[in-house]
Amino acid sequence: MLESSLIVSCQAPVDSPLHDAKIIAAMAKAAVMQGATGVRIDTPEHVREVRSQLPDIPLIGLWKKQFSESDVYITPCYEQAIAIAASGADIIAIDATLRERPNGETVPELIEKIHTQLGKQVMADIDTIESAIAAADAGADFIGTTLYGYTPSTQHCSPPGYSLLTEIVERLQVRAICEGGISSPEEAKKALDLGAYAVVVGGAITGIDLKVKAFRAVFP
Repeated sequence: MLESSLIVSCQAPVDSPLHDAKIIAAMAKAAVMQGATGVRIDTPEHVREVRSQLPDIPLIGLWKKQFSESDVYITPCYEQAIAIAASGADIIAIDATLRERPNGETVPELIEKIHTQLGKQVMADIDTIESAIAAADAGADFIGTTLYGYTPSTQHCSPPGYSLLTEIVERLQVRAICEGGISSPEEAKKALDLGAYAVVVGGAITGIDLKVKAFRAVFP
């Protein structure tokens, strides 16, 4: 349903006036009206609102939640996965890096529960080929390069993670999604040419706060 497609991540910083369920839903509807095949949405409230307004669109849901004892924050525990599933997501995105999780639950355990108890597909957000292999072995339905450049082991790297995407495509029989740092149509096309199953674009389309901040930096 998402092959060779554009997925738009409709999110906003929690301190932004755009961090409102109806505004996020409006962003999602605008994206779909212009040809986006799917959307990626954070928090149960926002997922629920988007689902109510876009009942048939493929929806990747997640819940960013911070825990003091772990750096993992994208749907870190099964409890968050339950809430996202109940809100109407088709696919649940999780942090599938090799970092320790806040409750000690492993990635294979979380994926198995999402599959068998919630009946949902899983997008594993990873940062390295090692975490991609582990996620594929655990049964992830999709593997995204989402966290490339955003973890301690990849902090020296700059997204888009084309090299990681290429390695995933060459070594694994899995649907690879390129996400992170895609800032132009040309970069999205390059990801598809490298074998990406789909491409997620976020800030380049919906990141008004960061875009204005970047522009403002050049003014006196």
